[in-house]
Amino acid sequence: MSSRKELIEKGKTVLGIEFGSTRIKAVLIDENHHSIASGDHEWENRLENGIWTYSLDDIWQGLRDSYQKLAFNVEESYGVTLKKIGAIGFSAMMHGYMAFDKNGELLVPFRTWRNGITGEASEALTEAFQYNIPQRWSIAHLYQAILNGEDHVKDIDFFTTLAGYIHWKLTGQKVLGIGDASGMFPIDPETKQYHAAMIQKFDLLVADKNYPWKLKDILPKILVAGENAGILTPEGAKLLDPSGNLEAGIPLCPPEGDAGTGMAATNSVAKRTGNVSAGTSVFAMVVLEKELKKVYPEIDLVTTPDGSLVGMVHANNCTSDLNAWVGLFREFAESFGMEVDMNQLFGTLYNKALEGDKDCGGLLSYGYLSGENITGVTEGRPLFVRSPESRFNLANFMRTHLYTSLGALKVGMDILLKEEHVQIDKILGHGGLFKTKGVGQGILAAAIDTPVSVMETAGEGGPWGMALLASYMLNKESDETLAHYLSEKVFAGNKGTSMDPDPEDVKGFETFIERYKKGIAIEKAALENLIV
Repeated sequence: MSSRKELIEKGKTVLGIEFGSTRIKAVLIDENHHSIASGDHEWENRLENGIWTYSLDDIWQGLRDSYQKLAFNVEESYGVTLKKIGAIGFSAMMHGYMAFDKNGELLVPFRTWRNGITGEASEALTEAFQYNIPQRWSIAHLYQAILNGEDHVKDIDFFTTLAGYIHWKLTGQKVLGIGDASGMFPIDPETKQYHAAMIQKFDLLVADKNYPWKLKDILPKILVAGENAGILTPEGAKLLDPSGNLEAGIPLCPPEGDAGTGMAATNSVAKRTGNVSAGTSVFAMVVLEKELKKVYPEIDLVTTPDGSLVGMVHANNCTSDLNAWVGLFREFAESFGMEVDMNQLFGTLYNKALEGDKDCGGLLSYGYLSGENITGVTEGRPLFVRSPESRFNLANFMRTHLYTSLGALKVGMDILLKEEHVQIDKILGHGGLFKTKGVGQGILAAAIDTPVSVMETAGEGGPWGMALLASYMLNKESDETLAHYLSEKVFAGNKGTSMDPDPEDVKGFETFIERYKKGIAIEKAALENLIV
């Protein structure tokens, strides 16, 4: 305890803060990369005028609250007022669109990754670049605004992601980590910069608009893991900590996306490794040995925080609908006067799923609270379907919702594994789906027919991964790679628990996914015909 107190007093700790979809979390780590304090803030996006968004007030109130709770945790646990920190890193959900004018004013409300409103732009840019440009990407949002004739486009001086915005306001630096930048615009793996030929193609596409900017001038500068990305300014310190206790001058590492922090948190930045982050949304990241042979709308090409090429399968929906059903069971229990421990409830229901039929007994579900690009569904309509012959019981019901939480992900992963024959030595799982020991892990192993490991640190998640990236910048040896730092300095001796796919589970999931793919037509019909 005294040694940690001394570390805090001397400013030898490192802070990572991540803006997730439903929670903003701050984590402070020591010299051994162990979490020693944390604070969080619950928040939720809202649908306004057809746009999923968070307000600037939401962003700053959430940041201050999570930091304030962390500082209180430090004071309560160690008797120290948090004033100095060795390094700080910010991360957030990737993609989306935040555009600013020359006065730094936000031109239109923040458009998050969750919006499926850029289909026309996505298709046009994918065709022009011969490179998959997903609807979530910042460049798709920008081009869609151009196609829509939106007036604000001419006034853009800078556009960025949520992490880039936070970092800019705290340091004055318009920069972005390469992993997050790869969700704005395609990256050239050789130069580790925006793809120059594609930048030129974009400028030619919009040349007739006579905008006063060129694309490269309004994009954030790219930095790779380990580089210094500026220092906390006096104004930034006040924004983060209005109490005035936090001192300016703290170095910041490049801001990253949640995909990059997930790779860091699971030691998945080396080639032939991968990780799956499963929560509100779900994404798989596989570090590739070479570029893919074809362009696939289901596969994003992004990078690790140090610039290696990654095949990313991102599904907008994962556990939200599943969580809603668990909430219904909680209400049921509470109606009988029972006190419900949510961890116990989740564990009980998840383990019940293991008793179900391998193919879920003929049940089918789509947990689509929002649109799903991989399966071509434009808006969310959660749907549960069964036939009179289906074996409808609690075990099959829960197994169905666990399977479908990975349904869209499996469609994309099958392309990487079965069509591109990508080789993976290990996949690591992290996020809420894996909290109940062995359940989510086994179901993921069945979905991708690959062994899945979960580390003891899996529950630490993105903010801890962001803190690791900040620690790497602060403490790396000369010429030490990120992969070496993570393997030798952070995860040495932590192999986690590995689970091989059960052949019967694999067979059952394949049967389920065929039913799932055929049933997409039902989901689309519900979208068109149900007035809800």
